[in-house]
Amino acid sequence: MIYPAPRWLPGGHLQTIYPAKFIAKPAVAYRRERWDTPDNDFIDLDFVDGKAGLPFIVMFHGLEGSSNSHYARALMTHIAALGWSGAVVHFRGCSGELNRAPRFYHSGDAREIEWILRKLAPYARERGANKFYASGVSLGGNALLRWLGESQHQADIVDAACAISAPLDLAGGGAALSRGFNMLYTRIFLETLKPKCLDKLKQFPGLYDRDTMMNARDLYAFDNVVTAPLHGYLNTDDYWKRASAKYVLNDITVPTLVLNAQNDPFLPREYLPTTATSAKVKLEQPAHGGHVGFTVGPFSGKLNWLPQRMVNFLENAN
Repeated sequence: MIYPAPRWLPGGHLQTIYPAKFIAKPAVAYRRERWDTPDNDFIDLDFVDGKAGLPFIVMFHGLEGSSNSHYARALMTHIAALGWSGAVVHFRGCSGELNRAPRFYHSGDAREIEWILRKLAPYARERGANKFYASGVSLGGNALLRWLGESQHQADIVDAACAISAPLDLAGGGAALSRGFNMLYTRIFLETLKPKCLDKLKQFPGLYDRDTMMNARDLYAFDNVVTAPLHGYLNTDDYWKRASAKYVLNDITVPTLVLNAQNDPFLPREYLPTTATSAKVKLEQPAHGGHVGFTVGPFSGKLNWLPQRMVNFLENAN
């Protein structure tokens, strides 16, 4: 499927911002479950219950995303119409309630993906799913790819996977988000991350330096004081290098679509990999689409191309 970018929506920024902010998100009838984590924390999952004998797809959202994100609701609406089942997994602290542990989530969270999928795969099969698919968007896509690559054949509990607009090169993406108009996206992220971090300090005083966190003006500075040390990395440079999915694409054994628009402001064309992937990985890099955008149709546009592309790949993966 070739992405048909609409002429009325030019450029990576408009193709990123418009679908996220101005296209009406479809309604989804979610059913929520709370799962306890191995370290005495919790995560919330929002389910769509379909018919037995059809596939189940899980989605891992992006930075500060949720089941309410435009891409999540678009996918879950689409699969519900097909009779499939699905779930949007909320990373810790992203479901509307602060998590209990002194940690959040991050781009290389393969261990978190591991325990969730190990529990979710039999859960789906017991409810009659004939296939179990995994998907991730942006940060969630990178974390999913890290798990796929690190696990290799141990990831065969998943029949196929999709990673959409994943920041495969975190250093490249971080550099892109630290300059020019892209600082708008950084400010939006920090506007939600910083209040969470203040709440986390109330739970765990001294967990990190409050003033340094509040003074962070880009993701490099924020990750250096919060994300990296909280999750076992030395600093931002260590985190961005060790968590980048591009280094494990050649180790993936599950059929996987890696879809990145070349005009994605979060990871511009020059940082996209073109080689060093396994035969099971399909790199798809359309010229247009923005960051998790892929709007189609006449004005005012629709969000249905991306779910259709994902389902088309999953149904034909081998």
